[in-house]
Amino acid sequence: MAIAFDTFTAFRDHGFDTLIDVRAPSEYAEDHVPGAISLPVLSDAERARVGTIYKQVSAFDARKIGAALVARNAATHIEGALAGHDGGWRPLVYCWRGGQRSNAFASILTQIGWRAGVVEGGYRSYRRAVKAMLYDQPFPCPVVLLDGNTGTAKTELLHLARDRGVQILDLEGLANHRGSLFGAMGDQPAQKGFESRLADAVAALTPGRPVLVEAESSKVGQRVVPPSLWSAMGRARRIELRVPPEARASYLTRTYADIVADTPRLMQTLSALVRLQGHDRVARWKDLAMAGAHETLALELMRDHYDPRYGRERGAPDRLAVIEAATLDADGLARAADRIAALMHGLAAQAVPDR
Repeated sequence: MAIAFDTFTAFRDHGFDTLIDVRAPSEYAEDHVPGAISLPVLSDAERARVGTIYKQVSAFDARKIGAALVARNAATHIEGALAGHDGGWRPLVYCWRGGQRSNAFASILTQIGWRAGVVEGGYRSYRRAVKAMLYDQPFPCPVVLLDGNTGTAKTELLHLARDRGVQILDLEGLANHRGSLFGAMGDQPAQKGFESRLADAVAALTPGRPVLVEAESSKVGQRVVPPSLWSAMGRARRIELRVPPEARASYLTRTYADIVADTPRLMQTLSALVRLQGHDRVARWKDLAMAGAHETLALELMRDHYDPRYGRERGAPDRLAVIEAATLDADGLARAADRIAALMHGLAAQAVPDR
């Protein structure tokens, strides 16, 4: 049974017990429908082999060999990952475009007695729904940016605000990157994967209610913020954080402890600044790092690199409020988060429209 889903929300609320992605592992790794499990009916190597036979031999031979491989892999899944399901289980299956792979697997599941559905148009229809949501449609909530220079604890305060009932979007968490040269947190998702994560987070928001987003550039690491959100961020008002440089340096040293403890990585990251800051200045910063003077290093990086660049990129902000925090210890963060939450709840009560 082929089922059409026209919107991202329809995909999210599909109503089946399990969503199964039968594409090859590399396809699933790049992007998949949120919540889908990977049960490939062809491995990457098998998919390439069938494609080669299709082009170089014949479509018939490709289908014959592909059918044998799909049946073999389906048996493995039925005896393994699917073995515990009873007769009432309802799976929903998709492949690249709702064609042979998903229909073949769903047919086997149906013959067993499970009521399997197939996504009409497959992953391609899902991807169209994501693009429509993030590229074509207006963002559903008024955006407020949490702004401030490097080291003002924006990400931590974002989450503390969420704990106080504020609606947020954590772009750095979704992109797996802290948004600066020193911000890598491991592999980032592919752009399509990032957009799926973002679409899922946006779908969970209450439309019309203000959402707090950390002020970012148009890219978080190597991932690009899609147009719908970026346009809303460009129109957004800002809550600006102001913190003394010494408190920011102390906070950065604690927050980036993983980089501080990894001297080779720190040296490599500093080397990337030579083009912008020159050999002499970067050499001094490396000397500070080697001497363990990490707070002094953080102060100079903020003064000479981050603060000037951040000011140029920000332009003239439309400030909703300025929050000054003398410290970024637990008490200082809690006080700042309380003020942010009060501002956001006030906006929600006023039902301020997107500007």
